[in-house]
Amino acid sequence: MIAAEKIDRILRRAEELEARMAQGGGDADFAALAQEYARIRPAAEQAAAWRALRRQIDEARALVSDPELGALAREELAALEARLPEVERALRLALVPRDAADERSAILEVRAGAGGDEAALFAGDLLRMYQRHAEARGWSFEIIDESPAELGGFREAVALVKGPGVFARLKWESGVHRVQRVPRTESQGRIHTSAATVAVLPEAEEVEVDIPASDLRIDTMRASGAGGQHVNTTDSAVRITHIPTGLVVTSAEKSQHLNRARAMQVLRARLLDMRRREAKAARAAERKEQVGGGDRSERIRTYNFPQGRVTDHRIGLTLHKLDQVLDGDLDELIDALAAAGQAELLAGDEA
Repeated sequence: MIAAEKIDRILRRAEELEARMAQGGGDADFAALAQEYARIRPAAEQAAAWRALRRQIDEARALVSDPELGALAREELAALEARLPEVERALRLALVPRDAADERSAILEVRAGAGGDEAALFAGDLLRMYQRHAEARGWSFEIIDESPAELGGFREAVALVKGPGVFARLKWESGVHRVQRVPRTESQGRIHTSAATVAVLPEAEEVEVDIPASDLRIDTMRASGAGGQHVNTTDSAVRITHIPTGLVVTSAEKSQHLNRARAMQVLRARLLDMRRREAKAARAAERKEQVGGGDRSERIRTYNFPQGRVTDHRIGLTLHKLDQVLDGDLDELIDALAAAGQAELLAGDEA
């Protein structure tokens, strides 16, 4: 049963925010009001729809006994009551607390796993897949750090993906991705299985993660690479070590100042992600249930080249469109994962 008091509170707050925003005011205040309004507007819209439907049902019931309008009222009442479960479900889903990080940009990390050179090539394929997906959605995609492999691809690569709602979409990609294909170096035509890991971290605000200078060791070094114009001739690359956790972040752009800023950006994101995962694990332990989907130790998806298919093991979805997926067409997969995640949240809220 949906609490009427909660509905009233949401609608009153939405009206109050609309009124205050209409009055204008300081930029900082307006931005805060707009952010809060954007968060509660979906729930307020669903609450208003639910309340309007309940009012229509009450009005139809009042006319059922009317000698002239009774038949029409009964017909209308049946149609309205048939809509009620769907509207109530949409409202309950809108009331489920959202991840506060969903609207943020994200740090994307791709690393080669088991499989040697083939794993590095696959990591390169995944990085390109996400870059194409970002381009298709109008997001910016900037590689912060990379460690190319000798035969192509990457041992690891870190990118900053900026845009509205990036984390909400890409967070489903965290985990172990497996590829099954015949490597370029395989003369017998045998299918090999390799893996790469993907981590998607919400971009952290500086005020959220306070890092004392005493917790950091910052080293400068000369960028390494295959030679040519892309190799720095000065000690501009930066490596930052977070002493309490042992986390190490590097950035190797041409500007040492930019490298420090980028490395701190990645470090804050990793520390925030660590806190989020610890809190999530604690909640899962309290509920005594297994938490899936974002666990990086899980094999979440398989890319099978001989059969041209992609299978997401979390939701049992198989798509026979491998080429399109690797070219950045991830919407069908991500939409299905997001829908499953919403259903899980709703089930937990109703439990």
